[in-house]
Amino acid sequence: MRPMSGRAAVVTGAGRGIGYAIAERLVADGASVVVVDIAAERIRAAADRLETGAGRSGAVFPVAADCSIRADVERSIEACLERFGRLDVFVANAGIGETVPFLDTSDELWDRTMAINLRGVFLGIQAAGRTMRERGGGRIVATASTNAFWMETELTAYDASKAGVVGLVRTAAMELAPHGITVNAVGPGMIATDLTRDTVEDPERSAIYLRQIPAGRFGTPADVAGAVAFLVSADAAWITGHVLVVDGGQTLGTPQP
Repeated sequence: MRPMSGRAAVVTGAGRGIGYAIAERLVADGASVVVVDIAAERIRAAADRLETGAGRSGAVFPVAADCSIRADVERSIEACLERFGRLDVFVANAGIGETVPFLDTSDELWDRTMAINLRGVFLGIQAAGRTMRERGGGRIVATASTNAFWMETELTAYDASKAGVVGLVRTAAMELAPHGITVNAVGPGMIATDLTRDTVEDPERSAIYLRQIPAGRFGTPADVAGAVAFLVSADAAWITGHVLVVDGGQTLGTPQP
């Protein structure tokens, strides 16, 4: 029996990148998954690919939703309950990031980043937590970042939002633990996705990053998905409020030049 057989999950930002990989891993482990993304066509295509890859018809259900809107978040959870009859796992993964110098960061960029990266996680944890409390427990995982504690210039709004995610996860973990709900986060470092392509595929920029990563390579979405799979597994039943860093050692220290 696969470790997630009989369980149901919701994954936001699952149309591509890390979110897609998380959904792919959960489906491979036996879960039924509601995949959520703001882009309707993208999430429908992602759901089709996930089902084809897993060879399990009906195991994936797409929902086009904006994670920064409470009604959309609640609709995603309702879809999971209606489609699969339960909610065991909620992964708040949706996020954005834009490189802009601190003094040029606009109110609009700040507000949009906070709405998706922080408000969206708050709404997801709260809505999932309420449902899981009624049903005897569950697992919640949020995607933070090494940028929560190891800042990069020109990412002011992103850095602040991810630091907020860590504070939110730790607080929610304390309050939800008595209800049998664990709340944890993953902290990815430089992961090769569409959003990081400009860095990963640029010889000069990528060389600078790789000199800082003891493992000698960029991470993959599957690396992060493996960490999430652990945090929602039976082996992590007594782990809550933790940030599992997935960065190949990048934030351990500063290499000698």
